[in-house]
Amino acid sequence: MTGPRYRGRFAPSPSGPLHAGSMLAALGSWLLARQAGGEWLVRIEDIDPPREVPGAAQAQLDMLAAFGLLHDGPVEYQSRRSHFYQAALERLLADGTAFECHCSRSEVAAAGGIHRRCVARRPRPDPAIRLRVPDGCRIAFDDGVHGHIVQRVDLEVGDFVLRRSDGLWAYQLAVVVDDADQGITDVVRGADLLDSTPRQILLQRALGLPTPRHAHLPLLLGADGRKLSKSEAALPVSADHPLATLRLLWDCLGQAPLAGHAAHSVEEFLRAAAAGFRLDRVPLQARHVCAAAHNTNVSTRA
Repeated sequence: MTGPRYRGRFAPSPSGPLHAGSMLAALGSWLLARQAGGEWLVRIEDIDPPREVPGAAQAQLDMLAAFGLLHDGPVEYQSRRSHFYQAALERLLADGTAFECHCSRSEVAAAGGIHRRCVARRPRPDPAIRLRVPDGCRIAFDDGVHGHIVQRVDLEVGDFVLRRSDGLWAYQLAVVVDDADQGITDVVRGADLLDSTPRQILLQRALGLPTPRHAHLPLLLGADGRKLSKSEAALPVSADHPLATLRLLWDCLGQAPLAGHAAHSVEEFLRAAAAGFRLDRVPLQARHVCAAAHNTNVSTRA
């Protein structure tokens, strides 16, 4: 590998405990970082206080430790980084790439749901700030799992929000600023964020920031076919049987069975898994995991 040393990250939102889909993303990103001899960072994306659950961030960190997914360096918290986001926003406003938007949600919905021009009937005291997406904007990138991805950002997304009308920072801006500041070279996460990646690449270009490599891992589904993170019936992953859960997630990542000695402890499993992990074996399609999880006494929710 040429260029900067591999640096990956796991960035959960503290809206509840970690679940199977979250742990799959954490495991996949950790394995690739360790396989490359690189670093693996943890960042708590706590910029949406209404959704934050008290104590969830520490519980998530404790769960990662229980599964042997140890991180490098201090944990970063987005709630402490507003000044970086503000500086980036001011740059975009100064060059006209970002603009104030007085449209309400209902006005955007009535105009087709994709913002291409302001249709607000009157100014608002609390406008949102959006990125001005050029007409014909086409973003393409190669994903480590999904291959070549192309998105017409103007038609499929439109002018997207950087700072909400309630003053809270939008995920797209915060994640781009943080990944650049932390020197992230590889973003490995769930496929639910695949369609966000073109927006982030567009923002990186607007701010003159590097674009990491990407690999989006398959989502996990419950028996009802719904993404586990959206299923009210699913339960958090338990720390009581970490090795059983790791074996299940390894299988969901499409990996070949490990040698027998890897079944003896979490440490042995992770050592063998880091050596044997192959990104080209990761499936595109989600797996149904609830029944298998309950058979190993592991309750799951992504």
